[in-house]
Amino acid sequence: MLYGDTDQMGVVYYATYLRFFEGARGEWIRDLGLTYAQIEERGIYLPVLEVGVRYLKPARYDDVLEIHLRVSHTRVKVRFEYKVYRLGSTEVLILGHTVHACINKDGRPTRAPDWLVAAMKGAATSGPTLPEGYEP
Repeated sequence: MLYGDTDQMGVVYYATYLRFFEGARGEWIRDLGLTYAQIEERGIYLPVLEVGVRYLKPARYDDVLEIHLRVSHTRVKVRFEYKVYRLGSTEVLILGHTVHACINKDGRPTRAPDWLVAAMKGAATSGPTLPEGYEP
């Protein structure tokens, strides 16, 4: 955790979690063998339609955090659910979610193309998108 991510009390600033969520999404997409840039080069964009965060316990300066994802999708929306933990702990600090639309270059809603659906198949589940058998 960077000092600049915290407030004067050393607690992670509430909006910083949205950046952390974005980083977790980017890692998940890279694990699919893609990048956001490659998806956009193919004419598909995934803007955020909805975001929600529930702050259960504060993360503090110098904490190392883990973010676990659960992902589900339709042909037009992708939903990411996040659980934030302090490294080595099973206590959930933050619960969050984002919902993303699938749009084309003109900003119009579109169905996810077959190549994107195929990449997400098996990775988007009702369970965590972590290695099989992994426990926090």
